[in-house]
Amino acid sequence: MSTLPSLLVGPCALFLDFDGTLAELAPRPDEVVVPRELVALLERLHTQLDGALALVTGRAQADIDPFLAPLLLPAAFEHGAVRRSRLGTTSTDQRPDLGPVLAAAQALAAHHPGLLVEHKKTAVALHFRLAPELDAECTAVMTAAIRHDPDLQLLRGKAVVEVKSAHVGKGLAIAAFMAEPPFKGRQPVFAGDDVTDESGFDVVQRLGGAGIKVGEGPSCATHRIAHPQALHQWLRNATQNTPDTTP
Repeated sequence: MSTLPSLLVGPCALFLDFDGTLAELAPRPDEVVVPRELVALLERLHTQLDGALALVTGRAQADIDPFLAPLLLPAAFEHGAVRRSRLGTTSTDQRPDLGPVLAAAQALAAHHPGLLVEHKKTAVALHFRLAPELDAECTAVMTAAIRHDPDLQLLRGKAVVEVKSAHVGKGLAIAAFMAEPPFKGRQPVFAGDDVTDESGFDVVQRLGGAGIKVGEGPSCATHRIAHPQALHQWLRNATQNTPDTTP
C-alpha cells in the first residue's frame, strides 16, 4: 500500500463521502452514529483547508445536516443533484419524474417488512440490508420501472438499489466544485467506499489528484484504506501535518 496523499502540504481540496466512509454503515440509514469528535475534526480541516472541504453523498440534505450540526459544509447531496456552495446557497438539478419508480418500490416494500424505501427530492432508494435475500428482486423491480425512461439511471450500492437522474453523478459534482473557489486550482482528494463513488475517483485522478477507496472491493482509486476509523486517523494526522501510511 502506497503512502496516502498528504493534506495541508500544498493546496489541496478534500471531498468526502458519508456512509461507509466518514460513518460506519448501519442496518438503517437513520441509525448511523457520528462521534462528536468527528464533527470537530471536520471543522478544523475546513478551516485549515481555507474552506476547500466538501461532502459528496447520495444522501438527502435533510438527512445529513442533523448528523453534523452545527457544521454546514459545502456539499453535493443526492449524488450531486442538490449542491450547497461555500456561501451556503443550495441549487437543485431538474427533478426527474420518479412517480412510477416510487410506486414500484413501495409496492414491493409493502410485501416485505425488511425493505426500506427512501424518497429523496431527485432519487428513490430501495434498501435491503435487513433482507439481503431480496437483492435480485429489488434490482429487477427498479430496473423494470425505468426501462422506458432514458433520463433515469439505476445505481447499485451496498445493500441498496437506487434510481436517480442520468444527468448527475458524484464525478460531475466534484468537477463543478473544482471550477469554483476555494476549490479551484487545488489538488483534489476524494475518499469513498462504494461503487457509486467510482466516478468521483475517476474525476479527481484525471485532475491530478488522488482517490481513496475505503474498505474492500475492486476500484479505480489509486489508494486504499481499511475502514472509516482508519480514515479518521488519517484526517487527524493531517491536522497535525504528520505523514501517514495507514493501511
